[in-house]
Amino acid sequence: MARATTDPVRLPPSPRIPRLLQGIGFLTARDRAVALLSRRYGSEFVLNLPIFGSAVVISDPALVKEVFTTNTDMIGRAGTLGEVLGPGSTFSLDGQAHRARRKLLVPPFHGKRMQGYEHIIAEEVQRESATWVEGEEFETLPSMMRITLNAILRAVFGADGAALEELRELLPPMVLQASRLAVLPPSFRRNYGRWSPGARLTESRRRYDAAIARLIADARRDTNAADRSDVLAMLLSARYEDGSPITDDHVADELLTLLAAGHETTATTLAWAVERITRHPRLLTRLTEETARGGSDLLQATIFEVQRVRPVIDGFARVTKQRIRLGEYVLPERQVMLVSISLAHAAERSFTDANAFDPDRFVGNPPDNHAWIPFGGGVRRCIGAAFANMEMMVTLQTLLREFEFRTTYADAEPVHSRGVASAPGRGGRAVVYRRRTPQDVTNAGQARVSA
Repeated sequence: MARATTDPVRLPPSPRIPRLLQGIGFLTARDRAVALLSRRYGSEFVLNLPIFGSAVVISDPALVKEVFTTNTDMIGRAGTLGEVLGPGSTFSLDGQAHRARRKLLVPPFHGKRMQGYEHIIAEEVQRESATWVEGEEFETLPSMMRITLNAILRAVFGADGAALEELRELLPPMVLQASRLAVLPPSFRRNYGRWSPGARLTESRRRYDAAIARLIADARRDTNAADRSDVLAMLLSARYEDGSPITDDHVADELLTLLAAGHETTATTLAWAVERITRHPRLLTRLTEETARGGSDLLQATIFEVQRVRPVIDGFARVTKQRIRLGEYVLPERQVMLVSISLAHAAERSFTDANAFDPDRFVGNPPDNHAWIPFGGGVRRCIGAAFANMEMMVTLQTLLREFEFRTTYADAEPVHSRGVASAPGRGGRAVVYRRRTPQDVTNAGQARVSA
């Protein structure tokens, strides 16, 4: 892990490119920009960016491990997501406050509790895919968005109703807008009048808070509250070590964090999974056969590989709280670090033939937690990582059982930035046909005879 030092500052090399051009390149084509600089300067280099200023980009697994394992008294959070999600979000907390909150949030997303969510996922997949038209190309991303949104809403709130219907309508555009504003300077989030982005986000947040307040009130009035297993009920009953509850405002911020993080990123990865497997016919055949047998090893490896080659989040930020030695470098206090997921995942030192889409690399060989980092790591690793993985497994297994996906030789879809996340540029397009059971064939034949 990193350690405190008084040695002279020693930073990685920095491109001799004007700051404005670096910022434009980073905002418009982050993955291509950092890949180009990495080929020129190595796995670590310094950027000068509009939001963060000087930022040390890190992707070597050894240094990533140091960042993950260093005490939070030395390395803390950085970034703007917390400002968008609210002061009660785990993205806004640091140190002891963050550790205490995380301790309360972990139980709903691990162990046996998660098994109770599997049927919710399967139901939402079947409900959404019932509307799919056979033989016609369509974008899967909107469907995946609806599946993951409905699933996380049901898992978080455990019920349906007017407030949930409002959240279904409100959250997708709100999350997208917040994602885009989070990568821009703070001035873009200010309220400059009715039609400004900041004003629209403020109004969306007002509606969200009102809906959450109604749901909290309903949960407190529920005479069966002790039997509820949804996340809202758990947050309302959770207590810190001193016996105090999470305040309602912080519950609202935390729920927004869970809804945003557990909705868009998972849906986007699922759309990328469709985009990838439909371009690999042999893999698709093997996945279909494995699903029919009730297996899951290759599917799990495929999800790992999709997350490696198409990470929906490019990286995450940290900041030093004092001068530290990180590997061969010495970073000053308040130095921003950007751990690059895209660079780490594309490194040949970690993944042989890294440019190839090869799920077999992970069959029986789970990825290293410091080279494969789509969920981050350390004390800030995504709390919902296990839930997201389960959701992707159940969704793809259900779709592979119910549908035959037509393969394509079309070029790979381009990466399209949605702000914080990156999605398939054409929406993860697919053509599907429903699988016919022997009973379906018999019924169809009888219908023709009757006609």
